[in-house]
Amino acid sequence: MAGRATLTVCPAGPWAVGEHTAILHGGFLLAARLLQPRALRELRKADWPLAGVPITDALREIGERCPSPREHGRWKREAVAIVWAKVLLPAPPAASLEWGWRDDGFFSVGAMIPDVNHTALFELVKALGVPRVFVQLLLALPPGVCREQLEHLVAYVASETSPSDIRLFLDVWWEVMKHKEGQEDATVSAFSALVSQHGGESSLDDGLQPPKRFKGDPVNVPPAFPGLFMVLVEGLKQIHGSIAQPRMQCYALANLAELLSVFTELEPAGSSLPTTEYLDKVSATVSLWTSDPDSQFHHSGLGEKVREAERTLSLPSVTKLSHEELFAGLEFLCSLLRAWGEELQEALSSSEQLCYESYRLLDALTTLGKNLVCFSETRDLGEDETRVVLELTQVTKDFLKESSASPKSKGLATSLVSSVAMAIIAQKLDRHVDMCSVFASEKTWAFSKAWVDCLVQNKALFQKPELVLKLLETLVSFATSCQDKEARELQVQVTKAIVDCYTELSLPDKNKVISGVLTSWGGPGLSLNLQVVREGFQEDLNVTFNQITKSVSDEGLTRAVASVARLTLLYPEATVKQVCHLAVVNLGAHQFLAQILCSFPALSFLETQNDPGRPHNLVVRCLEEAVWGKLSTTREEEQFLQFLAFLMQPGSATPLVSPAEVTKAFVLPYLKSDSPQIELSLQLLSKALGIQPCSEEHWIKSCHPFPLLLSLCKLIDGYTRYWHQPREQFFPSLETKDLILNILCQLCEVVGPESAPSPELWVQSLAWLHRKVASLDWTVGLRLKKLYGDHFKNEVPAMLFEICALPEDEWTSQSLPAYGAGSGLLAWMECCCVSPALRDTMLALLTVNVDNPDEVNLFSKGFLVALVQVLPWCSHSEWKRLVHVVENLLQRQVLHVPYTLEYVQYMPLLNLRPFARCLQLSVLFLRGFQLLCSSSCSAWLAPEAWLHVVQLYCGSLTDLLSSVKGAAGSQPAGDGSSPQEVSFVCIQLFCHLLHVAAMLPAEGCGEPLLVVALEVLSQYEAFSGADASPSGALRRANERHFLGAITDNVGDSELRSTLLQKLSKLGAQPTGEPE
Repeated sequence: MAGRATLTVCPAGPWAVGEHTAILHGGFLLAARLLQPRALRELRKADWPLAGVPITDALREIGERCPSPREHGRWKREAVAIVWAKVLLPAPPAASLEWGWRDDGFFSVGAMIPDVNHTALFELVKALGVPRVFVQLLLALPPGVCREQLEHLVAYVASETSPSDIRLFLDVWWEVMKHKEGQEDATVSAFSALVSQHGGESSLDDGLQPPKRFKGDPVNVPPAFPGLFMVLVEGLKQIHGSIAQPRMQCYALANLAELLSVFTELEPAGSSLPTTEYLDKVSATVSLWTSDPDSQFHHSGLGEKVREAERTLSLPSVTKLSHEELFAGLEFLCSLLRAWGEELQEALSSSEQLCYESYRLLDALTTLGKNLVCFSETRDLGEDETRVVLELTQVTKDFLKESSASPKSKGLATSLVSSVAMAIIAQKLDRHVDMCSVFASEKTWAFSKAWVDCLVQNKALFQKPELVLKLLETLVSFATSCQDKEARELQVQVTKAIVDCYTELSLPDKNKVISGVLTSWGGPGLSLNLQVVREGFQEDLNVTFNQITKSVSDEGLTRAVASVARLTLLYPEATVKQVCHLAVVNLGAHQFLAQILCSFPALSFLETQNDPGRPHNLVVRCLEEAVWGKLSTTREEEQFLQFLAFLMQPGSATPLVSPAEVTKAFVLPYLKSDSPQIELSLQLLSKALGIQPCSEEHWIKSCHPFPLLLSLCKLIDGYTRYWHQPREQFFPSLETKDLILNILCQLCEVVGPESAPSPELWVQSLAWLHRKVASLDWTVGLRLKKLYGDHFKNEVPAMLFEICALPEDEWTSQSLPAYGAGSGLLAWMECCCVSPALRDTMLALLTVNVDNPDEVNLFSKGFLVALVQVLPWCSHSEWKRLVHVVENLLQRQVLHVPYTLEYVQYMPLLNLRPFARCLQLSVLFLRGFQLLCSSSCSAWLAPEAWLHVVQLYCGSLTDLLSSVKGAAGSQPAGDGSSPQEVSFVCIQLFCHLLHVAAMLPAEGCGEPLLVVALEVLSQYEAFSGADASPSGALRRANERHFLGAITDNVGDSELRSTLLQKLSKLGAQPTGEPE
């Protein structure tokens, strides 16, 4: 035991002296004694039966003392290395004794073993049965020494050839072909270093030179040096007459045939066996070794057999024979087949004689035959070369034809094939990656105990998207066919293992798996067929998302995506629905959840099961089923809009849904005035149109643009009857009108001739739309001018031509009963509402003779009447356009609005010119309400319309206040009258507002009026407080008294009390600069 420990830890490695080397030393000393008077270095082959006994006994004893097969194998390598080193490095001269023990690692063990020759080495290799070790050490030698040593072997087996010599020679040949560089262990490396240290390629037999100091690793060389294979071929030529056993003949022919197939130009470039064929060959090899008691691997375990079988199918063809060597080899093979063919065919005709060697021969000849055919067809060969190829092709073909046995004559048991595949995977052999693919998809192997264990123990090898998908398909197949309790337990175990593999994938690879799951099983995913997935999934879903929504942050995004990825694999549509639901109901979580969902571009999956002709986006369907129609608050609607907008345009990520898909699902079916979802649908359409198209062709083309335009036009037409709609009938609010108008404008921008398949169809579509719009309000057609282009003129009431100089090449009149005499100004004002461009056109084309007082007065009165008629039906943007028209006309002095002094106690000696337009506009609003609230109009406006009218008025007053502040700020610095002027204007606006409030017939309008009134008072307070004139205090007291008296007359008690409270506080606190 102490010797073994020394052997393990000694820095000299395999050259350490220990218990095993002492036993080997004893064996060689006994052998030397038996051979006396001759020395061991004179040992002949015939002496081995006598002299070799002590050596083999010693080897057997060492084997018995080794604690494990692995330790025994290591010692065999060391024993061969020691003896071979002794052959190459005889005992040094006496002069080296003084320093050799100190500087030479081999010195001590070398001194223990007597000088020996190659006979001892070759017989030792045969006795230990280690041709592979011999080849590993052989190919670790310098090139010249390597070839020389192989020639020694050939010479040895060619003399007095015995069956064991033939076996050794053929084994060595086979191992040379199978050898792969880079698999050397410490013993081989030490052996190579030792030989190189002692002289490299120089003669190593004299032993007279003192050993050179080690100068580094030997030069790396190919595993089979040029000419090495020809040494073996020449050796076969020398001994083939001694090969009588059919088995050895098959072995020799197989070596030669495989050499010529693989290590020459015959081998097709990039050729590789298909995985199933490769597995069948490995399994067949293992089966033959298992059933053949004479095979050296008969008693080996499955793992070792598979490992060795894979080596036989993975020959590293690093070195190639020359062209001349190839044809010499082909001729030699042809002669051997002719010489041995008949005898071998008789032997192979008996299935009992099918052994690994014969199996390998048939396989090698089959491959060689195919390569020869390809070679002859693709190469330009000489006459003699063609003859050789054709002769060998025919001989090979005849041989295979006459041999009844074949590599696949015996069916392989499924259990063996699966066991072999699992052994390849477990040991991570060369083709284990390919084997994982077969393992994952071969359903006949699946769910055996060994299969499940292999999957669980080798999960790291299955962390690829294609393997995870194959495993899932196998799992589903098993689940649908086996549903007993034991099968369910296996499903749970395998599902967990597969999910573990999936969890380790990168996000792009997870998306590949999700895509595959959706393609195979649609939205339900694995839950469609796996009861074990459905059980407890909802609870898992709830717990996971509870944790996610509590950690909404950029740091938590990665963890959240990983958690959702797992749920998405198991039940995609349920996971997506949960995300959609939470995005709506969880305040502020919509963008975070959208980011999570957009991490899975695979979810933009198009389902076809319900309608194969019209694929449907999975996420859109989940939104429809989980959210659409269930939004109960404005906040939920807003979060839904933002969530969907992010899904359509998620920044750097891939959009999950397209604007076209959103439009088709959530807009087109709901563009009806009585649809409860119409306002939300319109907001979605607006957001969709705001997204830039990904291609030159706009996405709107796929959404039936002309019917869509017509639907919007009909909605706009419906607003002309807005206040006369039945109360019980739903219609989108006037606030939504601006949204519809904006959408229509956007559509007219993007819907062009390219939206139609052909120019002819485009013209037809325009004509169709024009014809349909003709039955709607005449203003609708004006809104389509950008779309119509020069195809159609603007069609307006004939009365408009009376007040406008309209060019007839662009405008045409139509007779409308509602627009009789005197209605031209009304039509003109409605045109002004359509768009800023048309408003400016109308202002430019308006004809009023300002030099005629009667005409100006008549125009001003008609203008006020038309304004009151249009006001209730205006949206906010339309009303702003009309206010701009009023301001323009006031500035041009076309519109006459006299300013009365009904709310002036005394003549204001102030410069009010900068505020003239503001005061006139406020008086015009007051006059408009006086007309609107008069007895002649008392029944004209619906009660519910008053709030809208008041809101428009209050919006304009707010804008007026901003204008007043702007005008005050533009006055020259140091002008002390400015605060007084602004205070006066604020008082006037306040009085006008209270006057309007007093006239309103409907209740419920007080809130917007109160807000603006308080804002006016705040502005008044700021500017009046900034008045530093001597009479400022008196003026403020008088003004507050006046404002209080006016407010006392307000009929609305709530409005009155709030304003009086505000007035009582005026001046209570120090005032600063006006805002």
